Amino acid sequence: MRSDRTINIVEYIKTHPGTSSSEIISGLGLEVSSATLRRDLGRLIAENKLRVDGQNKGARYFLSPTYEMFAPIDLNTYFAKEIDERKIHEGYNFDLLDLLAGAPLFTAQEREKLETLQRQFRQNVSKLASSQYKKEMERLAVDLSWKSSQIEGNTYSLLETERLLMERETAKGKSLEEAKMLLNHKEALDYVIVHPHYLRPLTLAKIENIHGILVQDLGVDRNIRTRSVGITGTNYRPLDNEFQIREALESVCELVNRREGVFEKALLLLVLISYIQPFNDGNKRTARIVSNAELIANDYCPISFRTVDSIDYKKAMLLFYEQNNLSAFKRIFIDQFEFAVKSYF
Repeated sequence: MRSDRTINIVEYIKTHPGTSSSEIISGLGLEVSSATLRRDLGRLIAENKLRVDGQNKGARYFLSPTYEMFAPIDLNTYFAKEIDERKIHEGYNFDLLDLLAGAPLFTAQEREKLETLQRQFRQNVSKLASSQYKKEMERLAVDLSWKSSQIEGNTYSLLETERLLMERETAKGKSLEEAKMLLNHKEALDYVIVHPHYLRPLTLAKIENIHGILVQDLGVDRNIRTRSVGITGTNYRPLDNEFQIREALESVCELVNRREGVFEKALLLLVLISYIQPFNDGNKRTARIVSNAELIANDYCPISFRTVDSIDYKKAMLLFYEQNNLSAFKRIFIDQFEFAVKSYF
């Protein structure tokens, strides 16, 4: 099968950098024509897995500098190793944004799937009355508030969350802090729905404002943190210098403002705000709201993350922290976008 063949080609080039097409055929014992192999290589280059130096018979193939960002990694195998056994990028990667700036984040097949789903979303929305659309957005907002809070350890059930957000009925045995976290989520999402073009352009101050809504009355400092933070479950240490943190987040804003693809913008915001950890708390919550604000600003379907497993989400995020690898998180993004289109509108 072609998929198995291309996997073998990538693995061969990984151990034989600078190899030629003829050497790939002989080295792997492939029973394909040179034209077929060139098509395979062309696809791998288009997917940013390979790069080529030279032309025609002088062409030599290497792994792309961004290959490790997208190479599939099995989460169960990866996390079978204890924290101290994993070989990771322990500090902030200052080259990461430059690599992401020139990298296509989705393959052609993934882009087509996402764009097809987006067309379906627009067709569905065009058939809804304004009252129906508002009702669906309310339902999505409840689900997002619940799941986003659950990922951070909130113990409200989905039904309890719905009662809280729609009827202001707090759940018995739950803390006021948990209720406030959920109410803040809903308020933040309502804000970006009412101000759909708020992120045009994206600025650090606007991200700080969203964060401020999410952490109000929770005893969390607003604005860029001035002290170091640790992340549970990993030896990755984010930047601890306020000026470097501010510069990194401003660079993310510039990167997102330059990108044309809406899906790329949303995915970058999800992972990079979390990676930088610019605030003392509420970073991933901020990332999920700001990412959705980018989708809403462009009339794209927002994402609730309702069916994602919280542990899988955390593992995918830790994988990006430790290896700068997007493969697991990208699967979550695509799957959850599909769920949102098919479940709400």
